[in-house]
Amino acid sequence: MSVKVGTVVEGSVASVKKFGAYVTLEGGEEGFIHISKVAREYVKNIEDYLKVGQKVEAKVLGTTKDGKWELSIKDLKSKGSDEGPSNQDFEKKLAKFMRDSGEKISAFKRRLDKKRGIRKRP
Repeated sequence: MSVKVGTVVEGSVASVKKFGAYVTLEGGEEGFIHISKVAREYVKNIEDYLKVGQKVEAKVLGTTKDGKWELSIKDLKSKGSDEGPSNQDFEKKLAKFMRDSGEKISAFKRRLDKKRGIRKRP
């Protein structure tokens, strides 16, 4: 099996550290999953998600400074999955947030200008 950026690979967890997990891939190559790439939610303790010897499937993101494959379980789950919101949902929520924020800032500025106008009069 050829390992390339963007492909999905399988392997087993060789060791778990506070900051991530080292994975031995099927072809004998080594990979690394950073703690931020384990799950879509915040991961406080990686050992709640990964154990030594556990089989994992991950997406190849690139290579690390020390030549290992940089892997992500989180990015694998985000493509074509029903888990979590889609990009369109995010865009809608962001647009609504921006619109609401603009309205709130405008209202705040009007109140502030009104107060300043009252204070300026003797």
